[in-house]
Amino acid sequence: MNLLEATKHPDLFRSWFKDEATWTAWRAFLGALFGLPLSDAEADVYRACTARQTIPAAPYSEAWLVCGRRGGKSFVMALVAVYLATFREYRQHLAPGERATILILAADRRQARVIFRYVRALLTEVPVLQKMIERETADEFDLKNRVTVEVGTSSYRAVRGRTLAAALADEISFWPTDDAAEPDYAILDALRPAMATIPGAVLLCASSPYARRGALYDAHKRHYGKDGSSVLVWQAATRTMNPTIPQKLIDEALERDLPSASAEYLAQFRSDVESFVSREVVEAAIPMGVVEKAPITGITYSAFCDPSGGASDSMTMAIGHREGERLILDAVRERKAPFSPESVVSEFSDLLKRYGIRKVVGDRYGGSWPSESFQRHGITYTPAEKPKSQIYVDLLPRLNSGEVELLDVPVLATQLVMLERRTARGGRESIDHAPGAHDDVANAAAGVLVSVGSRQKSTYNLAAF
Repeated sequence: MNLLEATKHPDLFRSWFKDEATWTAWRAFLGALFGLPLSDAEADVYRACTARQTIPAAPYSEAWLVCGRRGGKSFVMALVAVYLATFREYRQHLAPGERATILILAADRRQARVIFRYVRALLTEVPVLQKMIERETADEFDLKNRVTVEVGTSSYRAVRGRTLAAALADEISFWPTDDAAEPDYAILDALRPAMATIPGAVLLCASSPYARRGALYDAHKRHYGKDGSSVLVWQAATRTMNPTIPQKLIDEALERDLPSASAEYLAQFRSDVESFVSREVVEAAIPMGVVEKAPITGITYSAFCDPSGGASDSMTMAIGHREGERLILDAVRERKAPFSPESVVSEFSDLLKRYGIRKVVGDRYGGSWPSESFQRHGITYTPAEKPKSQIYVDLLPRLNSGEVELLDVPVLATQLVMLERRTARGGRESIDHAPGAHDDVANAAAGVLVSVGSRQKSTYNLAAF
């Protein structure tokens, strides 16, 4: 039985597809994905959403869904996962004791729980499938046919070591960047070898679109609208895939913020978001293997702190100096939440004194708390005159010209590469981290580098900043 037949079968998935008129677009996508015959209406949807004319006669092993929010993609990915786990046979491709895994990766734990609930309902509320369950844990189902359905969060380290019959990546444009500056590519590179030993293994990636970069945009650019491509790319607005979403909700969102709502509901890649700095520029500024430089007598050092209350964001500090036209980063510190703010201030103060620093500039955070806390350790804390976006703007030409020397600290490089330049209404630009990313370390490093760069000679300290 194919998946479209299963969605109509009363003993399988029929209860989730009672209102057939609202599922036409998804039936067209599933039919195209698995190479099934399409009705005339489904064929029209296929052509509109792929910009292709030729109806596929064979299944795809790789597909990309560029889909508006609330379109139903998370449920459909769970449906595809359950179907592949229960209606296909993989045992002939497995070594003794080996299991085939259907792996679903979500952007975060909350989204992973949503998808897992869909998987659980599809398996446990269908009696014939419930009988296949051998074991259930908090994030996976082991089935009696030597298949495991697992739902997890995106990390290239976590996907290794499995034999994958399918990999489904949800909201791939919004995966967090703690592991890598380009987590989508890093994880895909880890997934594909794990799928190599299962013939017909399926890779399905889905997301609302974001900036014109990353794996989703790259797949769209290379395969969308190209008949004969072996990769299916499907682009559809929210109401195309889920006509039950009120048009009024979308219209109001478009009126409030056209670029954002166009991405979220019309599935259009944003044109108002660009990368701040290229990976090549950042890598060229990193001396390989140098993670910190010891203080040297005769050099005047400066520092910048990005404080935090210790509950959610990291607290960071960077130390640097100037040598002629070169801006040198000497040390960075990050303490991730949760932590005791007073304890971190004490630790940072000790480091400042090692470098002969008695005054530190910092982000305007928490009113007088940073100033009072550092003062108790003999350090003067002065709020920065420039906002974060302006600090990044001032740093960029120095980075591009090769005047900056960073440190071989992966989190710093990742955060710099992931910074975004956004254009708001009225043409005003801002530079900030991407959704799901962080810039605490980058903010401290940029702050101190711009500060020492504003001095004429390296003998100046941040006391005058």
